[in-house]
Amino acid sequence: MNTLPILFPGQGAQARGMGRDFAEAFPEAAETWAEADAALGFSLRDACWEAEDEVNRTDIAQPGIFTAGVAAIRVLQARGLELSTAPFMAGLSLGEYTAHWAAGTFSFEDGLRLVRLRGEAMQDASEVNPSGMASLMGATPEQAEALAAVGAEHGVCQVANLNAPGQIVISGAFPALDAVEACSKDHGVRRVRRLVVAGGFHSECMRPAADRLAEALAETTICDPTVPVISNVTAAPVASADEVKATLATQVCAPVLWERSMRRALDEGHRRFLEPAPGTILAGILRKIDGDAEVVPVSRPEEVEGALASVGAA
Repeated sequence: MNTLPILFPGQGAQARGMGRDFAEAFPEAAETWAEADAALGFSLRDACWEAEDEVNRTDIAQPGIFTAGVAAIRVLQARGLELSTAPFMAGLSLGEYTAHWAAGTFSFEDGLRLVRLRGEAMQDASEVNPSGMASLMGATPEQAEALAAVGAEHGVCQVANLNAPGQIVISGAFPALDAVEACSKDHGVRRVRRLVVAGGFHSECMRPAADRLAEALAETTICDPTVPVISNVTAAPVASADEVKATLATQVCAPVLWERSMRRALDEGHRRFLEPAPGTILAGILRKIDGDAEVVPVSRPEEVEGALASVGAA
């Protein structure tokens, strides 16, 4: 069984060596990484585990995070987890792809190819449109929109992530972000912190990537999800293959409505969630939304048995 919703992390959760401990402890995880290497035609394991800083490249981080999440879920499945009984699934940005794989929307190989292309396309778009992202520390949505309007006078500038109270990210061209930083205090935002990312994700800076992804999605076998998957774009579940294709293509340029997605789940009575590897970023975000909500982590091999007990599979 599985009585808990599953939340999958996005880019930013990567770390050198991610997934290696699972692969060394469980054959299902080792086989998943080997399968990824074969599908991609290069060693994703070496890029994520051995290379000095490869794991932080967008085109490596995205398939790496996806593979680490799939490996962790397969370990749980082999020990009794039933994905079909989950109340719903959700993933932050890239994590939405792992959620769709878990919901049976597409195969692991197809999902892996999509996230690899997504990472490459976003990296390429970043080089064509020099841009970035910045966290608006302590900002309200209204303050963020006001600052985005100021930035938009100097180039593309949009609110990109509405993750939690006080955790809002803005995205856009470098001159636009410079303008936002210059006037942030005038709008009541105490600090603007540039993020270490390749470009202005979740903004129109990524339009070339969105177009490439839409073409790839149109050519991929997509099924209706067997479990509700909450879309980052709408903060509502998608029910059909056509909705999946539309929302995943739109997601690259649209704001991530994570706080709204989580509040919807909390309003429906969900108080405990499962977060597979890598990392525990989503647990920290959820604590900012509701300090009483609980996230059961599966970020290390020794957490597997406790996670299985939490979902009623042990």
